[in-house]
Amino acid sequence: MATVDGTTASTGAKTATVASESGGGRYGPPAAPASNSGAQVALRALLFAVSLSALVVLVTAKQTVMVPVVVRPPQFILAPVPAKFTHSPALIYLLAALCATSLYSLVTAISSLRLLSSSACSARTLFLLILLDVFYAGVMASATGSAGAVAWVGLKGNSHTRWNKICNVYGNFCRHIGSSTFLALLASALLLLLAFLNAYSLYRRTPR
Repeated sequence: MATVDGTTASTGAKTATVASESGGGRYGPPAAPASNSGAQVALRALLFAVSLSALVVLVTAKQTVMVPVVVRPPQFILAPVPAKFTHSPALIYLLAALCATSLYSLVTAISSLRLLSSSACSARTLFLLILLDVFYAGVMASATGSAGAVAWVGLKGNSHTRWNKICNVYGNFCRHIGSSTFLALLASALLLLLAFLNAYSLYRRTPR
């Protein structure tokens, strides 16, 4: 009888050890790795820096040049003609997307810091973060595509629609728009990376 009790106790101890190492046994989901939380904080801080930089570069996209204006052929005068990002609805859309993404990245970065300092976040929180990351990635991708189309027309023009290129005249303005569009594209890639990271963390929690 003592031998049976000793065997049972030994088996129970091994089962408890395996359950504790696997994150709570059969009915308890394993905790998210701490490295994922650290990556969350780093990526979201980088996302905030990139989106804020793109926002600042876009807002400062202004240039005024002297352009010849025909008064009466062949007479013309030189007049100051400004170029601003507010002249294009696509660039205004990019501005709104960058503002929303900057705020979102700041809030989620602070939340990730709190999660890192306490316990691992729940599966419901991970699922919500995946949905939000994918949503903001879609918004940023659409805004980047719209701004990129405008920037391409400004750089190359379109002979079929008789849209003249302007980047040969407004060089500084076009450089700002191009830099902001590139940074916005990088922000979209970071959001997708965060969504994949959260999806992997949620996959690690599923029982096997």
